[in-house]
Amino acid sequence: RERHRLNFLVDENAARIRRDRRISVKAGEIIGKLYDALQHSYIKPEAAETIDALNKLCVRLVFCLYAENAGLFDKKSFCNYLNGYKTPQLRAALIRLFAVLNQSKRERDPYLEDELQKFPYVDGGLFEDGDIEIPNFNEDSRFELLTRAADFDWAEISPPIFGAIFEATLNPETRRTGGMHYTSIENIHKVIDPLFLTHLRDEFEQCGDDPELLSALQNKIARLKFFDPACGSGNFLTETYIKLRELEDKILKRLPDSTIQVSIGQFYGIEINNFAVAVAKTALWIAESQMIAEDARRDRLPLRTSAHIVEANALKIDWREVIPDGVDFIMGNPPFLGASMMNATQKAEVVAILGKGKLINSVDYVGAWYHKAAAIMVGTKIRAAFVSTNSITQGEQVAPLWKRLLGEYKICIDFAYRTFRWEQERDDEQQPREPEKDRKRLKQAAVHCVIIGFSSAQLERHRIIFDGERIIEAENINPYLVDAPDILVESRATPLCSNAPRMVYGNKPSDGGNLILSEAERNQLLKTDPKLEVCIRRYIGGKDFINQNVIRYCLWLKDIEPGVYRKSREIMRRLDAVREFRAASTSKDTRDKADVPYLFFRTPQTDADYLCLPQTSSERRKYLPIGFFDRSFIAIDTVLIVPNATLYHFGVLVSSVHMAWMRAVGGRFGTGYRYSTSVVYNNFPWCSPSPAIERTAQRILDVRAKFSN
Repeated sequence: RERHRLNFLVDENAARIRRDRRISVKAGEIIGKLYDALQHSYIKPEAAETIDALNKLCVRLVFCLYAENAGLFDKKSFCNYLNGYKTPQLRAALIRLFAVLNQSKRERDPYLEDELQKFPYVDGGLFEDGDIEIPNFNEDSRFELLTRAADFDWAEISPPIFGAIFEATLNPETRRTGGMHYTSIENIHKVIDPLFLTHLRDEFEQCGDDPELLSALQNKIARLKFFDPACGSGNFLTETYIKLRELEDKILKRLPDSTIQVSIGQFYGIEINNFAVAVAKTALWIAESQMIAEDARRDRLPLRTSAHIVEANALKIDWREVIPDGVDFIMGNPPFLGASMMNATQKAEVVAILGKGKLINSVDYVGAWYHKAAAIMVGTKIRAAFVSTNSITQGEQVAPLWKRLLGEYKICIDFAYRTFRWEQERDDEQQPREPEKDRKRLKQAAVHCVIIGFSSAQLERHRIIFDGERIIEAENINPYLVDAPDILVESRATPLCSNAPRMVYGNKPSDGGNLILSEAERNQLLKTDPKLEVCIRRYIGGKDFINQNVIRYCLWLKDIEPGVYRKSREIMRRLDAVREFRAASTSKDTRDKADVPYLFFRTPQTDADYLCLPQTSSERRKYLPIGFFDRSFIAIDTVLIVPNATLYHFGVLVSSVHMAWMRAVGGRFGTGYRYSTSVVYNNFPWCSPSPAIERTAQRILDVRAKFSN
């Protein structure tokens, strides 16, 4: 009876989230099986219009199951109604029920039988479409609906989690690849807490028991409007609604004569997928029903308010059409789509919003959401926060994205989460339908993200940077997410300083792997003809340099007389394969090189010794791997090289100063470093040469030689 005294040992919130997740995943599994059973009964089960109808049908069935469990309908009235019909009659029974649920009492046939008349009017648009295609039922689909689904307690589901799981369950692409994914509640709160929720909670604590202050705060909360312009299944909006209602309930306990004012009518969203729109509305309706369940003064049906979720392309619609009366907070999780992954249509959408300019094509898809939000923020107190691909704060796309945001729109970053893994939560106990390799790929899939909260009003608040477990109070947060002035490092074609030699890419093979030799292949080739040694050179790429136990070679036939290798069947076979590989390319430049298969596609490497630096390496390194190689090593384009570099150049590049610069302005590959010539190297302010730098550089090389393993 006194176990509550041990509550301090348990994280109740985490336990609730785990419980909600478990229940919601189970609900998703049940709907998935019902979905499968119903789909087979359609005349054209794979047709787009069938999938659309089936999605809407499943949304309605879930709502009815929830309604009878949660007390919106009489207990078991939905299942009892259907159980009164034989299997062949279920289709007609559902059509009649859905029509009745969309009619107010005065609109209904006065002679309607009691079993239908007792159902309440739902409204809210859920049952408006009377023409959706409903298939005939069979014993399998009857069992899934009236036994398996009916035995589950739908009143226990968590709307923000269930909405996403429901969408994933009924989304053809997700179903094809297997497994269910959804945004965790914890990640949602990384956005909404610093954006507004923490501030509102602080205001509540400051109100104490003062009825005037409490009433003013309740009115303020009820007037706030929230907008997610890429809302998906609505989990950001739904979790926000739930937390606002929980805060309002605390106010109502201190104001017993007041009534609920917060409603889902305060929430707006844009979503391109019509089914996700239906799921988002349903999740919000369920959330509202759950949150007002204990208020006897308010009828839960009909659904008097409706969230304003619009089906549209967020980058083509004017957001002011969706939020005609303005908005207070814009938030969400726009598509995780890097610049290199966008198709031509998506690139055109970004250019149309950001405008034409240098490197605009390098900006990730989410950049367009930033600009659309910034455009409506000017002159207002609107605040926004987006989960974003981390590359918008790194490397070459910082300047083309942020220059206009800072200059024209006067955007100020209020808070930011530095790079972290944004993993879509996944239920690994679900029955994946694909081979093990696909399940492994899905499990490992995660995007490295940042969260950026911003406004145009220069609000007087503490600016905070979240960096893992660290919280940094900042005077100014710049686009690189550091506490520093808003300085943008733009791409340069040549080094800023005259004492910096040019850095270039290594050689590009474009050979389908046919010019590359393992150590065993090289030895076998020389065994057939030792004279071929002049055709073979050591091969150095990023992996070879970092993992020096990997030794590879390549055929380097530049300036070699064809007569030296023409009699080698193996070399000629490889050259034929290079020719075929290049001829089949979609790139004209590559096809043009099919006639010279004995040469690498691009050969910027000179005949000089050089400094070598891998383009990508681990963020766990304090210093990037940088080293000298002689001209006999053929560098490929996964490394950058500085021909004719001196000890001075090596010393500067390997210095902690240069490492700090690289971490601040360089790009990332996931969380690892991606070194860039145009941004990192060419913009670096070099110091004057000095004997001290050269002496230190030589000592570094001496120690490396001593501990070469």
